[in-house]
Amino acid sequence: WQRASTNRKDPNVMTILGQAAELVVSADAELIGIVGLSLRVSLTATLIASLFAIPLGAALAIWQFPFRQVLIVISTSLMALPPVVVGLIIYLLLSRAGPLGHYGILFTPNAMIIAQSVLIFPIVLALTREAILPLNRDYKNLLDAWDVSPVQRLKTLIWDARFAVVTGLLAGFGRALAEVGAVIIVGGNIAGFTRVMTTTIALETSKGNLQLALALGIVLLSIAILINALIHWISSFGQKYQVTR
Repeated sequence: WQRASTNRKDPNVMTILGQAAELVVSADAELIGIVGLSLRVSLTATLIASLFAIPLGAALAIWQFPFRQVLIVISTSLMALPPVVVGLIIYLLLSRAGPLGHYGILFTPNAMIIAQSVLIFPIVLALTREAILPLNRDYKNLLDAWDVSPVQRLKTLIWDARFAVVTGLLAGFGRALAEVGAVIIVGGNIAGFTRVMTTTIALETSKGNLQLALALGIVLLSIAILINALIHWISSFGQKYQVTR
């Protein structure tokens, strides 16, 4: 056994890197399928979370109402909620013994979308609230004087904070794209059906298929860099826009 271990050659890092780059450049079908599913799931989850998080975040910033502070504390606490706990809760809800089991959503992309939506909801909500709070202080007297309706007030402040809100959405999308714990619990990591970039990287690394794992890592890192570049550009553009107004 010792002789066999000594004679075995470890894979060359440069060779693996070259093979991974070749998979990316040649647009390998398996690679494209995994990346496409990852983007579809994360983008859908970001859209669903934003539909609820942005109006609620704006409402928490604009109005005073009963249990407002409780909602703020809960939403802030949910930002630190472990993804595996979210995955476990959703698994219990969607399993056959759970209240939503008859829908047959577990181990499908829809279950992964639900998990990611829950995870990024408090992030988008908190960033939206932080973006609108200062604007509400600045515009409150003017909007009160014009007797602006609650709905129109909400729309006005969200629109004026649109650059910061978009930044929050990008942050939420990046968080969803990098998620592994919750999606592997509710998605099952099924080849060709629920296998996304993060879960595939974990699986293929454990199997020793480092070429595919590294190729997906390159794509994931490139997307993360692009998201961060967009966040910085939008933040800078928003600041310049506010100054020139």
